[in-house]
Amino acid sequence: MSTATEQTGFPAELRRRRTERRISQLDLALRAGTTQRHLSFMERGRSRPGRAMVIRIAESLELPLRDRNSLLHAAGYAPVYPESRLEAAMLGPVREALDVILRGHLPYPAIVLRPYGELVAANEAVGLLTEDVSAELLRPPVNMIRLLLHPEGLARRVRNLPEWGRHVTENMRRTLETRGHDTRLAALVAELETYLPDAAPGPEHLGFAVPLRLAVPEGELRLITTITSFATALDVTLAELHLEAFLPADEATAEILRARAAG
Repeated sequence: MSTATEQTGFPAELRRRRTERRISQLDLALRAGTTQRHLSFMERGRSRPGRAMVIRIAESLELPLRDRNSLLHAAGYAPVYPESRLEAAMLGPVREALDVILRGHLPYPAIVLRPYGELVAANEAVGLLTEDVSAELLRPPVNMIRLLLHPEGLARRVRNLPEWGRHVTENMRRTLETRGHDTRLAALVAELETYLPDAAPGPEHLGFAVPLRLAVPEGELRLITTITSFATALDVTLAELHLEAFLPADEATAEILRARAAG
């Protein structure tokens, strides 16, 4: 007779998520405060873990909240992390806080994204990134990552597209390595890579972590990006948001952006 754990598929889910992260049974057991023997029994369906153990395992694997809920469901438990609509009244203070953060980055562009690059909010300086892009790319829901790299989007103004574009897609591929089952992300990365010319690194190449060199009527902007996540959020919706700011890499860029804001 199959155990309840086997019926829900928890052993296979646990084993898959552990191996995707290249963590041994012993390491995971130590992190979760259990024994390798117990963990082995869970992966073989010989032991049904309690809810607290599943949560500890999910935390030890550093799973996103959505995946933690999925692991709980696979073990036969109800999700513990809520998923609210961003427009819900209870998240009003969060939306106000996001607006304050976005305004605080002016005169530099800043955007808030959902997973897969979906635009949630932006400050007034985002026009720098959307000037002269195809109207098709601006139809909601806007995918900002696609807009940045698409030939009809920002890409035609990026002077170092091969290097900077690879910086974007390589970061996404690293995320995919820990989420190998995410077919939507894999498809998006594959699509974006078709937009990029081949990069031919020279002998002085130091990797693809390079500033964005963007052509504007005033000259050339050099921008670096910073990404902020809401890691301590206990709501799936909030935990999946991240804020990306485009900051000047030199004083000339800062002066142009300040002048644009003043004008």
